[in-house]
Amino acid sequence: MDLGKRIGAEFIGTFWLVLGGCGSAVLAAKFPEVGIGLVGVSLAFGLTVLSGAYALGHISGGHFNPAVSFGLWAGGRFSTGYLLPYIIAQVLGAIAAASVLHYIASGAPGFDLAGGLASNGFGEHSPGKYSLQAGLVTEVVMTFMFLIVILGVTERRAPAGFAPLAIGLALTLIHLISIPVTNTSVNPARSTGPALTVMLGGGGDWAVQQLWLFWAAPIGGAILAGIVYRWLGAHEGDR
Repeated sequence: MDLGKRIGAEFIGTFWLVLGGCGSAVLAAKFPEVGIGLVGVSLAFGLTVLSGAYALGHISGGHFNPAVSFGLWAGGRFSTGYLLPYIIAQVLGAIAAASVLHYIASGAPGFDLAGGLASNGFGEHSPGKYSLQAGLVTEVVMTFMFLIVILGVTERRAPAGFAPLAIGLALTLIHLISIPVTNTSVNPARSTGPALTVMLGGGGDWAVQQLWLFWAAPIGGAILAGIVYRWLGAHEGDR
């Protein structure tokens, strides 16, 4: 598959992930009387990855996340030459989705970008007011386990056809655990889209100021997972 089609699939897949996941948080989580709550938001993130991977995974691999690209690269599954194009496409897809979400959400009376548009944060901007240290550990560990699942279920000896299901359920579980801590990132693109949209829309710059954590921690956790999985020898010879 040529690079243009690959990055097009990554753009669309990341767009879908951010629109579906963050959209559920902004539009439906607290909707009067029928809000979906944290469980619903967690499922929404998992379902976007599951459906996106089945629809687009055969084109680009279905990363939709810079941390996944780095983790697969560290695990020997992804070419260095594709890293930057994939990450650019993922970030642009996330920004486009956040912009569409902002437009939709602003159609309701009383909407205020100062609410963060489902941005990630720590300290005063953590849903549960968790510290920077708690957020750092959460994002590293959750992304590490996410990549262990991804590397395992996409390994040649894994049952064929079930990888998107396992990956989607893993992301659902990650959100069920960590939404109260950081609003759950494990995906630098997902964090960047809402943060930039909030800042450019006049909602404040706190999310951009804290964005460094949601690049450093997920990428660090993902690279560590790639190294560990290679050490385990679960996919020797795969490149």
